[in-house]
Amino acid sequence: MKNYQDRLHRAIPGGAHTYSRGSDQFPANAPTILAKGLGAYVWDSEGNKYLDYGMALRAVTLGYADERVNAAAYRQIELGNNLTRASLIELEAAELLIDLIPSVDMVKFTKNGSNATTAAVKIARAYTGRSYVAIPKQHPFFSFDDWFIGTTALQRGIPFDWNHYTLVFDYNDIDSLNKLFSEYPGQIAAVMMEPATTLIPCALNPADLTANAPCANCSCEFKGHNFLKQVQAVCNREQSLFILDEMITGFRWHLQGAQTYFDVVPDLCTFGKGMANGFSVSAVGGRREIMEVGSIDKIGSERTFLLSTTHGGEMCGLGAFVESTHIYQAENVCEKLWAYGKQLRAIFQAAIFDNGLEKFFVLDGPDISLNYLTFDQSGDPSLRFRTLFAQEMIRNGALMPWIAVSASHGEEELSFTNQAVRKALEVYKEALSVGVEHYLKGAEIKPVFRRFN
Repeated sequence: MKNYQDRLHRAIPGGAHTYSRGSDQFPANAPTILAKGLGAYVWDSEGNKYLDYGMALRAVTLGYADERVNAAAYRQIELGNNLTRASLIELEAAELLIDLIPSVDMVKFTKNGSNATTAAVKIARAYTGRSYVAIPKQHPFFSFDDWFIGTTALQRGIPFDWNHYTLVFDYNDIDSLNKLFSEYPGQIAAVMMEPATTLIPCALNPADLTANAPCANCSCEFKGHNFLKQVQAVCNREQSLFILDEMITGFRWHLQGAQTYFDVVPDLCTFGKGMANGFSVSAVGGRREIMEVGSIDKIGSERTFLLSTTHGGEMCGLGAFVESTHIYQAENVCEKLWAYGKQLRAIFQAAIFDNGLEKFFVLDGPDISLNYLTFDQSGDPSLRFRTLFAQEMIRNGALMPWIAVSASHGEEELSFTNQAVRKALEVYKEALSVGVEHYLKGAEIKPVFRRFN
């Protein structure tokens, strides 16, 4: 197999245009470059086929190269793709998102999730006249911009005090958030958080969550006071904005977002990833009175230079978003993703049990947001064993750097995954007995947010 790694690193800092695609995030036997994707599969440059669970960093939710979405995008390309004034599809897409998401009265589109979250922070600061923003330390990524990266181990290139205005609290610990408001009275513009990850905002077992049991319709003991509700109450009390980042949860947990699933209405919210089945579309939206800080039709009001991007209204992506949303609505895609996740969990749990690995390989999170955790012989978290599992999955034809599923994952893919998981965990078990170094080929994967290479 050709190794493109040297050429990639020579041409592109990091070897890819997001660090999550970098060579340090995959085992040594991973394909160094991909040529195409179709449905739930990807092919490398030499035609080797892999069942994919990366799904373009969770951006592809229907499946690669969906003909309906591609056709919708191509229709917009033929109409010019990027015009001198706002386009018809730009308006249609904006009104569609407004009609779809109850908390959104106005929306700005952009190409990257980082642009959308940074815009949300700017909106909050402009609206409140305050400087600080609070985020949970358990949520791994909000933006490539300095206001967030400055809170990580990667400080190089960021002015010393730029991260001073980003505060950190603990998800599911309301006291830690209240403490920040006590320490910075009247100074926090907003609290930004993901609605859920593998962590959920109540004490229910994540494995018990289903697509058909959103908080608005349930009667469990946590109804009305899950952590999102608590954060919203604190924000209301402190006159700060409550921002939900739905880059990953949006168009997966629920068609109207995890905010609807957990029955909460944010002041602002951001979307991306699965909006347009891999086309570059992200958005920030929210209440009209807040979003209007970026408007130009309020004569005499002070202006906020919000998002101003040449390609934010690019027509092919917005056409793909509109078509993807219609497919979601017609085919109950979110329910399909939940159902496949449930079946996938069962496959993993059976293989884990059969190999006696309950203490060493753990499947975490709800069915819609599964993650695997790996531990060594001492019970400590281990990237070496995570690398080994990913390596063995690739050896058996499945690319699983993390777990993201699409509507193209079906019974055939489930059966294939079952065989791959069982073979991978058999090797995992042996490595626990005789040493992982006897099985792992090449270097272990590394954390993205580390100070040195």
